[in-house]
Amino acid sequence: MSTAPEPRAIRLPSAEKAVLAGLILLGVVLMGSLIYPFASALLFAAVLAGAFYPMFERLTARLGRRPTLAAGLLTFLVGALVLIPALWVGIKVGDEVLTGAASVAKALRGGGGVPELVKLLPLSIQVRVRRAINQVPGGNEQIENLADGRSAAAAAAVTGGFLAVASVVIHFSLMLAALFFLLLDGKRLVLWIAKVTPLPTQQILDMCADFRSVSVAILLSSLGTAGIQSIAALAGYLVAGVPKPAFFTFLTFVVAFIPAIGAASVVLAAAGLLFFNGHSEAALGLALWGILVVSTVDNLMKPWLLKGRMEVDGGLIFFALLGGLATFGPAGLVAGPLILSFFLAVVRLGRQEPHP
Repeated sequence: MSTAPEPRAIRLPSAEKAVLAGLILLGVVLMGSLIYPFASALLFAAVLAGAFYPMFERLTARLGRRPTLAAGLLTFLVGALVLIPALWVGIKVGDEVLTGAASVAKALRGGGGVPELVKLLPLSIQVRVRRAINQVPGGNEQIENLADGRSAAAAAAVTGGFLAVASVVIHFSLMLAALFFLLLDGKRLVLWIAKVTPLPTQQILDMCADFRSVSVAILLSSLGTAGIQSIAALAGYLVAGVPKPAFFTFLTFVVAFIPAIGAASVVLAAAGLLFFNGHSEAALGLALWGILVVSTVDNLMKPWLLKGRMEVDGGLIFFALLGGLATFGPAGLVAGPLILSFFLAVVRLGRQEPHP
């Protein structure tokens, strides 16, 4: 008597692939949710690690194959190169702010009110300020009442400033920590990605080589652009007669690396200083120089410097910079060229073109 064969399980390769693809997508989304709050810090750390990795290998060899010590020294060097100028500028600016605040507080404690504050201004503009105050309904009393009503807003602004500084410090610390671990374990991470990715190992390594090349290009273009902007700003400072031109030039170089502010903001601040000291013509000329020359250098030189190492048309790089800035904020000036490089690498993979 024959028995019916047991039903065999029907394998559905397409269903398995769909489930696997869904799990991979879920894993990517979850991992992205963990990384997103610190994405900018990790991005800058990856760029620095890619640019400094050859130096890390040479330093490791000179230190007797001690990669941990080499990674620590390079991380300390990067931190010092950023922190020392920032602290120096912060101390100088903070000293001026505290001096001005002390003068204002002394004038208010003396009971002089607004007239006493006006005496702190340069003589060339005291007459204009007094004339403007006299045209305000209620005069000095109205302005003092308005100042009293704004005290809470000023306190809130100070608190917001401290929170912003704390956020910058936290992200910078995370960036340094990520830089240390990427220098130390970056090569093993790349090899692991090449091993688990269902693409030929050489193609993954070629994409990583593109990433490192673009990272070096971004650093060099940023240094070159900041240097040229500082030289252009120094010329304007000397012609306009800005006091302490060396300090303002150094401040311009430091601020040039902050896309949200830009080097031209320092030039405009110096122009405002000249204006409040009665040099209106020099202030106007310096402001025009900052807008027409210093700010334009960034838009022209950075794509040109990047073009020399990315083998991409300068127009594409320019729009990659603008698009990255519009989409990701200041971090987009780094993300934009990297995304463009990644896109071109994917196109080469799809067309099976050899790596340049």
